[in-house]
Amino acid sequence: IVISGVTQDKNQAKITIIGVPDRPGIAAKIFQSLADRSINVDMIIQSASVGGVTDVSFSVSESDPPKAIEAVEGLKEDIGFKDVAWDSNDAKVSAVGIGMRSHAGVAAKMFKALADKGINIQMISTSEIKISCVVERKFAEEAVRAIHDAFELGKPKVQAEGDRG
Repeated sequence: IVISGVTQDKNQAKITIIGVPDRPGIAAKIFQSLADRSINVDMIIQSASVGGVTDVSFSVSESDPPKAIEAVEGLKEDIGFKDVAWDSNDAKVSAVGIGMRSHAGVAAKMFKALADKGINIQMISTSEIKISCVVERKFAEEAVRAIHDAFELGKPKVQAEGDRG
């Protein structure tokens, strides 16, 4: 079994810090400020640096954007980023399974299942046993079904003849 389950969390919000100077220590300042306010950060993405600046996006619980934005805005003068944007209409869908470690193409199959349903992926996070994607909240249940179907979860296993299981 490659994937053993699919989960969803509809209580996600995404915050993006735009135009962050690409220097050592900046990410530490940002995430320390969030930690100081007891804000748990889930997924983090940093874009490639262009002209010495980058964008940093992260997801938090949908109840945390006001205090997360306050924390980040408090660093604007010190860090010198351009702007902060946020969206609270997000959900995280995850495919989980220990079999991912030994099977190539699991992410591609998951991403294709979402694409085939017209579901855009906003953020991606992976580990040895989990692939998570942030999508628009309104597509969360459809995304779960698409991934479920792509990996044929819930289908009965056919036993070989003579196998008493």
